[in-house]
Amino acid sequence: MADQLQQIEKVLPEDIARTFEAAVNVFQGKTEHMDDLLKNGGTLLRKVSKNFSSTQLILAVAALAVVSIVVVKKVADDEA
Repeated sequence: MADQLQQIEKVLPEDIARTFEAAVNVFQGKTEHMDDLLKNGGTLLRKVSKNFSSTQLILAVAALAVVSIVVVKKVADDEA
């Protein structure tokens, strides 16, 4: 059972690809992919968090927050 849990928590190339694809879509202005970016980024962050120190984990969460803020600001500017 423990081996199955470790297998589930491994970072797969598909996890990275999904996150990268969603990030590219959001930066191209396709804001409907923002939910995908946050979901996939959060999943990827959860999976790698066991290997991060607390400082690295805080920086990773901060980076995800900065990306979200930049995208929201860009969308707000485009609507105005």
